[in-house]
Amino acid sequence: MRVTVFGATGVVGSALLPLLVADHELVAVSRAAHATAPGVRWVEGDASSADDVARAIEGAEVVYYLVHSLGRRDFEQQDRQAAENVAAGCEYAHVKQIVYLGGLGDDDATASPHLRSRRETGERLSAGAVPVTTLRAAMIVGRGSAAFETIVALVDRLPAMITPSWVSTPTQPIALADVTRYLTGVCGNQAALGESFDAGGPEVMTYRQMMERIATLRGRHPRIVEVPVLTPRLSSLWLHLVTPVGASVARPLIEGLKSPTIAREERLRTLVPFDLTSFDDAARSAFA
Repeated sequence: MRVTVFGATGVVGSALLPLLVADHELVAVSRAAHATAPGVRWVEGDASSADDVARAIEGAEVVYYLVHSLGRRDFEQQDRQAAENVAAGCEYAHVKQIVYLGGLGDDDATASPHLRSRRETGERLSAGAVPVTTLRAAMIVGRGSAAFETIVALVDRLPAMITPSWVSTPTQPIALADVTRYLTGVCGNQAALGESFDAGGPEVMTYRQMMERIATLRGRHPRIVEVPVLTPRLSSLWLHLVTPVGASVARPLIEGLKSPTIAREERLRTLVPFDLTSFDDAARSAFA
């Protein structure tokens, strides 16, 4: 099949392409020019441009939507517009399936703007006639994942941390290798058309437990003190000072950490069965 991947240069997209290339004719979309690669045709374009979308999806049967505008001031509007463009373009081009990677916790009544945007993006994609397969994941454990890199940087750089209450929020992180394997498994899968699946890793833990596990793997012993007074704004500025993540990205991420991100069903494990990667093994792979 011909498959188009929007967000092909991101953390997930970059890991997904090698899994798809053996069985499909790939078109990878990037905002900037990209060097050619075996089995992949790169197209310079932006999901916010209807003309770019039409050019990228010409002849495609499956379209992956791995785009988000986190870090831009108007990221919610940008995400809505891009999703509408892709949905309309796919309908016009008679695409058979859209595959979207969203976020767990986006249905929380108090969801952050970032998580709400993930939900709204899925709704805009589903508004057209093309069946959408949605995978909803929590933190992705892998090199380059903004949330994971933030946690690692905190552990590495601070011997002691005064942390806000979100460190006690439960989450279900998933290995980058596992989420891309799931994404590959639903490609063209008739049982996945029009369905939404929770994609969780094998373990539920709090962010504090995650920090402690990473600290053990890194041979560090930071002291973590939880306080209730750090607002999302102060937390994001704090992260900006001590981690590689800029404040424009850190703040929406931090606002989302108050919502539990736990899988509520496991149908995806039956549809695409394999042994999930443990958190420690996923972290070790990211460090390598």
